[in-house]
Amino acid sequence: MFNSNNLNKIKVYAHFIWLILLMSISVLVINYYNQNKKNQVEYLIKSLDNIYLHKSLKNITSKLKPRYIKINYISKAGDTYESIINNLKINKIEKKLFLKSIAKHKSLTILRTGKKIFFKIDQMDKPKILEFKIETGKKNEMYFSRILDKEIFSSKLIEKNFSKEITYKEAVITNSLYNSAINLGIKPNVIIEFARLYGFQVDFQRDIWKNDSFQIIYEEFKNEKGNIIDAGDIIYANLNLQNIDLQLYKFEYEKNKIDYFDENGKSVRKTLMKTPINGARLSSSFGKRKHPILGYNKLHTGTDFASPKGTPIMASGDGIISGAKWCGGGGNCIKIKHNSVYQTVYAHLSKFSKGIKKGVRVKQGQIIGYVGSTGMSTGPHLHYEVIENGRKINSQKLKLPSGRILKGKDRNLFEVNKIKIDVLKSELISKINQSVIFN
Repeated sequence: MFNSNNLNKIKVYAHFIWLILLMSISVLVINYYNQNKKNQVEYLIKSLDNIYLHKSLKNITSKLKPRYIKINYISKAGDTYESIINNLKINKIEKKLFLKSIAKHKSLTILRTGKKIFFKIDQMDKPKILEFKIETGKKNEMYFSRILDKEIFSSKLIEKNFSKEITYKEAVITNSLYNSAINLGIKPNVIIEFARLYGFQVDFQRDIWKNDSFQIIYEEFKNEKGNIIDAGDIIYANLNLQNIDLQLYKFEYEKNKIDYFDENGKSVRKTLMKTPINGARLSSSFGKRKHPILGYNKLHTGTDFASPKGTPIMASGDGIISGAKWCGGGGNCIKIKHNSVYQTVYAHLSKFSKGIKKGVRVKQGQIIGYVGSTGMSTGPHLHYEVIENGRKINSQKLKLPSGRILKGKDRNLFEVNKIKIDVLKSELISKINQSVIFN
């Protein structure tokens, strides 16, 4: 039997052991908590370091330029190879090398408007051209590749990987010729060429009425996926005005000499175009009128074509720019001398096309500037004047002789060509009608 003293001792020992256990557990818990806190802190530090490092790397890499850059450019009126290469950030040696390489190829002597040019440039250390391509036609392009690190390019003519298709479109004009054509999916460059061909004989405001119609056969170029990448030449066109057909046929009358002729073998081309602006609205005809700004009647020595700002303006005929400057009330204006008899004036332009200046030779239909409202003007329009032997005349009543008239062997060849195109037109229309029936 335990006496009371022994029992008290046992209780004391028990309390002491419990106290030690509690202290040990407390130490373990505190150590675990501290270790966990330490791990969390270390994790947070590492995370912050990673975030900072990521942001730092991002800031550094964002400031680095890519080593290689690719540039695509489409030549505009007035462009030269020299003016294009001068816009690239490369040294004079590279520029001379580019021009020297081009000079070796006769097919690249003339830079025509609308040609696609591609550059690949190495920006490491001193920027240099690695390769470039220049269109030589609808089907081909000249490819230049740098030979290692030498200052010389190898070149080869390569064929573009696409197919040519002949397309037929027709429509009734309900709003404007341009809008009707766009709604059919016709490319703008085809519409502009269509308007240019008829610009010798048609006033696109007074001669075209609602429910007149047009037909057109032209070339389309498609890639392997069937996407239209470009449009080619117009083969046939017909503008039906008040039930009168104005038909045009493409014909090569001499080797590499192509023009458009009516059904009687007469070229549509004349010295000057009747309408030097596409899809414009004739807002003021020739004669006396109340000046919209000065407020009194005066002779309006020209024809006004109202059109949105920026609409391209074409040279109405071949000639030399005799002036491209500010003309007071006429704003930005261009004057072209076509021959010893005719000159034309284009006023109120928003700006001139690149390269247009005094002394530059221009071709009929070439874009020389853009519609604006500079000078004494109440709104965007082109003021167009024709000067004959020093006297301003009504451009809309000017009667110019037709161009080439096909005769003899050329006329016979043209008649054969015309029949072929008429047969082609019938086949294309029949194909469209069949697809409509089956659908």
